[in-house]
Amino acid sequence: MKKIAVVGLGYVGLPLAVAFGGHRPVVGFDINQQRIAELRSGKDHTLEVAAAELAAADQLMFTDHARELADCDIFIVTVPTPIDEFKAPDLTPLVRASETVGAVMPKGAIVIFESTVYPGATEEVCVPVLERESGLQFNRDFFVGYSPERINPGDREHRITNILKVTSGSTAEIAEEVDALYASVITAGTHKASSIKVAEAAKVIENTQRDLNIALMNELAMIFSRLNIDTQEVLAAAATKWNFLPFKPGLVGGHCIGVDPYYLTHKAQAVGYHPEIILAGRRVNDNMGAYVASALVKSMIRAGQAVANAQVLIMGLSFKENCPDLRNTRVIDVVNELREFGCRVDVVDSWADADEAQQEYGIELKQLPDEADYDAVVVAVPHRDYAEMSPDSLRRLLKNDGILYDMKGIYPLGMADLRL
Repeated sequence: MKKIAVVGLGYVGLPLAVAFGGHRPVVGFDINQQRIAELRSGKDHTLEVAAAELAAADQLMFTDHARELADCDIFIVTVPTPIDEFKAPDLTPLVRASETVGAVMPKGAIVIFESTVYPGATEEVCVPVLERESGLQFNRDFFVGYSPERINPGDREHRITNILKVTSGSTAEIAEEVDALYASVITAGTHKASSIKVAEAAKVIENTQRDLNIALMNELAMIFSRLNIDTQEVLAAAATKWNFLPFKPGLVGGHCIGVDPYYLTHKAQAVGYHPEIILAGRRVNDNMGAYVASALVKSMIRAGQAVANAQVLIMGLSFKENCPDLRNTRVIDVVNELREFGCRVDVVDSWADADEAQQEYGIELKQLPDEADYDAVVVAVPHRDYAEMSPDSLRRLLKNDGILYDMKGIYPLGMADLRL
């Protein structure tokens, strides 16, 4: 049985390594020594894999030494693919991972990429790196595959084994082998794409589609606000139609939806096409933090509150509910915008790691008090414990004339002073 190496042990790589590690030899590799030490101790700070699941993967070992990958036959690369400050694809982690794999892979190796990329990136960017580092020839001495990740952080229902997996390979034979490999652990089944480019394109449009639908909801929310109509009520009424899509307005962050469309638009522009609709949706969603802050400030002014030095509490910093993931959270846009208005902003998050918040965003997470005198409280992330708070508990955080902003519409109509 071929030995697998999973390169990158974050939200994507660790569940995959654990799934395979219960059935066959797997080496889980990550350059982060602290992450390896944590996993060896049986803990996962991302909360994606429970201690019992880690223990059950009895053929899985963890390492931060690339030399321990040398006896592996299949390499699955699951590193991040972020964007840079100019919103262009940053393929540095992918290139570095390809260099690491290329330096140790044997003849006959299969390298499967799961990281989100634009169509063509696997063969145009990764394969030349693998050839250079290994001295081997593509599709003669080694082969590649692409199987896009579909991990949904914090989702306890849709787990890696029960999410249908798209697979592909650089030859027909390798495509069959890659598909069979994933089929051995994915109970939901697989879909074998005709080519690597098709599989890459399928992944990048999954989140582009969601991004555009959320952008539409955000634009509707801005329109309905000017018409003094509650957006959540409108959506509830519209949802009574059988084919209405249940998207809601909100901040769009995280490692996928707020990032993946830029990979597609980058490639589109490289081949001479300007993708107007996709970029328009991105502009709407990228500006929602400023809109949220502005709406709150206007509401404070109408209530006769002084904005300068106003005390504002932001509840939630992670990019989504019931999840500690802080990557590309757009709540930071609300925080920064309110500070630009002169507000003094405190942030709490019952799920996020305080050290990570400080390191990534310079945010000192506070403890949620039982009582306070905030001028405004913004429930930005509907963590389960925030959604279950009583009206009295929330009001005890506010001054008598304080404003409660329910960004995600999680509380009954009339409970909050402001909703998105």
